[in-house]
Amino acid sequence: MSNSRHIAILPGDGIGEEVMAAACHVLGEVGKKIGVAFELDSQPAGAQHYLASGVALPDETLAVCDRADAILFGAMGLPHVRGKDGTEVIPQLDLRFHFDLYAGVRPVKTFGGLPLPLAHPRSREIDLVLVRENTEGLFYARGRGDVKRDENGQKVEVFDTMRITRQGTERICEFAFALAEQRAAQNGRASRVTNVDKANVFESMAFFREVFESVAARHAGVATDSAYVDAVALNLVLKPWTFDVLVTENMFGDILSDLIAGLVGGMGMAPSADIGDKHGLFQPAHGTAPDIAGQGKANPTAMILSAAMMLQWLAVRQGDQRLADGAALIEAAVEKTFLGGKILPFEFGGSHGTKAITDEVVSFLTA
Repeated sequence: MSNSRHIAILPGDGIGEEVMAAACHVLGEVGKKIGVAFELDSQPAGAQHYLASGVALPDETLAVCDRADAILFGAMGLPHVRGKDGTEVIPQLDLRFHFDLYAGVRPVKTFGGLPLPLAHPRSREIDLVLVRENTEGLFYARGRGDVKRDENGQKVEVFDTMRITRQGTERICEFAFALAEQRAAQNGRASRVTNVDKANVFESMAFFREVFESVAARHAGVATDSAYVDAVALNLVLKPWTFDVLVTENMFGDILSDLIAGLVGGMGMAPSADIGDKHGLFQPAHGTAPDIAGQGKANPTAMILSAAMMLQWLAVRQGDQRLADGAALIEAAVEKTFLGGKILPFEFGGSHGTKAITDEVVSFLTA
């Protein structure tokens, strides 16, 4: 078995470069522990690259991503960099569609030693995963909007159409059930998949629920329920510890993934993955945060945990236990970093930024 893994590195914009450097440092250290070398192949892409070159996602960057074992992605996009249609230049969406990364995986859990927004004592038990369909839903309309203009050429109506297919819904639901079964095997607790839709209003969402129920029938060992997205948003705030795996449409998933990050302290604690049948891209759930870029304040935890998710995915895909061990080492080091209360990121009211958090994680990795 090869002792080297080729990882496409896309740092991107804003704090993406800072948190990516932190994750690469951690990967280098964990690689020494597990006997695997990581060939970190940094490539240009993003809004700043678009300003400089007129291209947000170069063909060579795509080619490197295609050849790589996995893609590690920082953050891309800047509010003032927009295309002709008025929308932001955000190559991460292009990557999702190009590589058919249909499963957006957004896990959140609480970490001991960090203050939480929710006062309820059971908020310490939060450990859930949102599975977001990444290639259909309302995001399918990106670049396909139907614009109606008046006789003076002014826009008077714009239509963005939601697309839900049986194939797309089946595969994301199967992914969610497989994940629930895997989590149950790992932590010994009962599994449950909650379908999140708006089936009382939209025929497309009623269809999503119908397909979900047909997939659920093939997984009798997993408990299931369905709920409207507004009710789920309410209950995620009132009792988030009751959820295990949630599966939903693209736009609903985009919104709820930020909400669940807030439940555990913010986007700096929220890793994510965009996974397809052949490729996997791993990135923090946060954006480029240009207001703090270059100040050393960025919390690298989400980026570091995204690297751990990458190792776990590669371990399963390539049948290499060393990579799973590496993922576990990173996760344990992150937990120890915050457990004593000595390290507190800026968004929690503390004074520890990128370097302090990274150094502490590395100290536990190398101990």
